[in-house]
Amino acid sequence: MLYSALIFGLISSFHCIGMCGPIAMMLPVDHKNPTKKALQILTYQLGRLTAYSTLGLLFGLMGRGLFLAGMQQRMSIAVGVMMIAIVLIPERIFAKYNFSKPVYKLISKVKTSLGSQFKRKTPDALFTIGLLNGFLPCGLVYAALFGAIAMQNVALGITYMFLYGLGTIPLMSAVVYVSNFLTVPFRNKLQKVIPIVTVIIGTLFILRGMGLGIANVSPSGLNLFVQANANCHN
Repeated sequence: MLYSALIFGLISSFHCIGMCGPIAMMLPVDHKNPTKKALQILTYQLGRLTAYSTLGLLFGLMGRGLFLAGMQQRMSIAVGVMMIAIVLIPERIFAKYNFSKPVYKLISKVKTSLGSQFKRKTPDALFTIGLLNGFLPCGLVYAALFGAIAMQNVALGITYMFLYGLGTIPLMSAVVYVSNFLTVPFRNKLQKVIPIVTVIIGTLFILRGMGLGIANVSPSGLNLFVQANANCHN
């Protein structure tokens, strides 16, 4: 299932262009020096990858606990259902229950810190912008984190989120160079693909949890998870 993280990251980057694209467009990079500009963008992306990998570590630990509790199949099904629910349930429903209220103050501090970093052009500032950007709330990142939990292994959880972040890099880097071409109508068209891919990946997790004996899709008893866990101890 690790391959799904890379694909999901690539597709999610269409959404990222709309939500986080403005941050990338405002990066304090040197537009007159192509080589320096590329290195600065890479530094920013390394910050994002670090944030996603850290989240993968935390949620991988959660998944590991569920694995030890013998809940791997049920968890995989639940993860698939939650990923599908994120794209099918209207955002206004989530807003109604205000799930983010407990972390509003933390998010506010992250945004404040993020804003202050744009005044600087040092490598550490660019890395920090990417790091803070990676921790900002995003529905598709939440969906990816469900995938990290389903890995039920710390190392695989980190890898899943790293690959997810890696998948977002091409478009999130390109946006710095071609920002003038990314009109609102064009971005809206791209985002129509996201729900379809999310549902497909969610369905794969559900099938995996059902243990139908289909090689590489729904192995009986989640043998691939068990094997991956054993390999990590070798």
